[in-house]
Amino acid sequence: MTIETELKLHITPEHLQKLKRHPFLRSLSSTRARTLKLYSIYYDTADLALRRRAMALRLRRIGKQFLQTLKGGGQVSAGLHQRNEWETPVLSEQLDFDALKQSGGELPSGVRNRLQPVFVTDFSRNVRLLNFGGAEIELCMDSGEIRAGQSSCPISEVELELKSGAPQQLFKLALALLDIVPLQVEHTSKAEYGYLLFAASNPSVSKAKFPPLKKSQSIASALQDLIAACLSHVQSNVPGALLKLDEEYLHQVRVGLRRLRVALAIAQRFHADAELTDLRGQVAKLCVELGRSREWDVFVTQTLAPICTRLPEHAGLREVLSVSERARKKQHAGMEQSLASPDFQRLLLRFGAWMHGVQAEETETTLHQFAAQTLARRNKSVIKHGKALVGEDAAQLHALRIACKKLRYSIEMFDSLFAANDKEYLDALADLQDILGILNDLAVAHRLLGELDNPARHETLALIRGWMEHDYAERVAEFGKAWKRFEAQKGFWD
Repeated sequence: MTIETELKLHITPEHLQKLKRHPFLRSLSSTRARTLKLYSIYYDTADLALRRRAMALRLRRIGKQFLQTLKGGGQVSAGLHQRNEWETPVLSEQLDFDALKQSGGELPSGVRNRLQPVFVTDFSRNVRLLNFGGAEIELCMDSGEIRAGQSSCPISEVELELKSGAPQQLFKLALALLDIVPLQVEHTSKAEYGYLLFAASNPSVSKAKFPPLKKSQSIASALQDLIAACLSHVQSNVPGALLKLDEEYLHQVRVGLRRLRVALAIAQRFHADAELTDLRGQVAKLCVELGRSREWDVFVTQTLAPICTRLPEHAGLREVLSVSERARKKQHAGMEQSLASPDFQRLLLRFGAWMHGVQAEETETTLHQFAAQTLARRNKSVIKHGKALVGEDAAQLHALRIACKKLRYSIEMFDSLFAANDKEYLDALADLQDILGILNDLAVAHRLLGELDNPARHETLALIRGWMEHDYAERVAEFGKAWKRFEAQKGFWD
C-alpha cells in the first residue's frame, strides 16, 4: 500500500495550453514532458456500496498496459488529497481479485459479485517531473472527459503529486503557477464527479462537522485537524454557492468561515506567527463581506416577507421589498465575485502551505487541559459581557452574541474530549444564542431601513418599524429568562 499525496487544481482548457508552453515549467523540469492516453473504467455496485465507504476501484489502460487500483480512506485538507492506494499491474482489461488481494487491498464483504462498470474517464495526460523547493513533484495536466451512460462532463485539471519532500512545497508550487494562469483548488476528485454523473445529481450541501479528537493527540495536531475541517467545509460548498444551486450552500460557506475564524483565534493563542495573523485578517475581511449579504438575506426573507404576507395589497411594502431584493442581489454579486477571485484561491493555497509548514513549540499542557482552559475562558467572556449589559444597548447585545458564538463553536470543536453530559449547558446556550440572534437581526433591520429611507417611504418604513418594535419587545422579555438560565449553568469541562 502507498499513500497518494496530491493537490488538484481546476484550470480552463485555454489556460492549460498556456501553462504547458510556459518557460517556468521547463526551468524546473528534471525530465522531458511526455503525453499519455489514459482510459479508466470505475466499478461499483448498483447501489454504490464502494462509494458509501469512501472507496474507488478502477481499471486503467495506459497504452497496452493495464493497472488495477483500489483507493480508500484518507482525507482532503485545503485541496490536498491523501488516500490509501493499492495498485497492481494486471494482464488484461478485467478485474483480477487475486492480484488485488496480493497487493494488500480488500473489498467490503459481499461486494465482489455485484460489481459493474459505472463510469469511465478518458483523457490525455501531459506529465513531467519537477524539482521545486527541495521536493520532487510530478506535474500532470489532464484534458478529456468523464462519461456515464449518455452523460458526460469535461476534464481540465492540473495535478501536483508529491514524490518526495515536504507537502508544503505542493502549495508553494501552486501559488507560483497561480501567478501564471488562473487556477481553482479542486476539492472533488474525478471519481466523485463520475459518481455524480452516474447518479444524475448535483453535489450535496456539506454541513459543519468537527472530527473527533483523541486525548493522546498533541495540541498542534488537534488544531490542524480542526482548521482542516473548517477549510474542507468552506471549499466543498463554494462551487454550489457560485452555481446558485441552493441558498443553503452560501449559508454553509458563511458558517464554515465563522468557525474557521474561531479555530484560528484558538490556534494563535497556542502558537502565534506572522502568517497566521495575516491569514486571520484575510478570513475576517471575507466574513465581513459575506456577513453583509446575510444581513440583506435575513432582512428580505425574515423581516419584510412575513409583513408583506400579512398586508399583500400594500403598494408601499411591495415597493420596499422590490428595492431590498435589488440590494440583496447586489450584495450576492459582490460575494460571488470574492469567492470566484484569484485572491480567494491564493488564500486557500496559503492556508495549505502554512498548515503543512508550521512547527509548533513543545508544551507540557495536554490537549484535554488546553481544551478545558479554552472553554473556561470563553465561558468567562460570556458571563463578563452579560453582567456588563446595561438595558437594551445594541452594541453590548452584539458583543454578548459574538461571545456566545465563539463559546458554542469552541465547545463543538472540543466536545469529543469530555465525557460529562453537557446537554443542559448546551441547551441553555442555544436558547440564549437564538434570542440574541433575533435581537441582532432586528437591530440590523433598523439600520438597513435607514439606508432605504426617503420622503416617499416614510409611512411604509414607519409601519415596518412598528412591527419590528413589537417583536423586539417580546424577545427582550425572553432574553431575561434565557440569560438567568445560562448564568446558572456549571461548566462541564471542570
